[in-house]
Amino acid sequence: MAKQNQQKQTERRVMTSRERLGLRVSEMINSPSAQLNRRVTIHRLDTDEDQAWEEVMELLAETDGLEMTFNDDGTVTLGWLQLQSDSADEGEHSFLGHAEVPLPL
Repeated sequence: MAKQNQQKQTERRVMTSRERLGLRVSEMINSPSAQLNRRVTIHRLDTDEDQAWEEVMELLAETDGLEMTFNDDGTVTLGWLQLQSDSADEGEHSFLGHAEVPLPL
């Protein structure tokens, strides 16, 4: 039994750089402050690989309702409007309340 537990521990899946970055960006977007302001500035860490950063930026750029601003200091500011879920017009935007931005990560 102890040998099985030890083997399972060594078989743990390690997250890729893209997955770690995607998780970090998702957490930043879903933070209470970002949700209240419907805006967040994300930054690249020294440990973020070039390819991972580019892939996540591409995914964010393809996300409907998400506005990206590339800042001079290398950060990226994301902004979004709340979509009215109870609106008769599909996709109508509102400045009221907050909304989580679903990320395809």
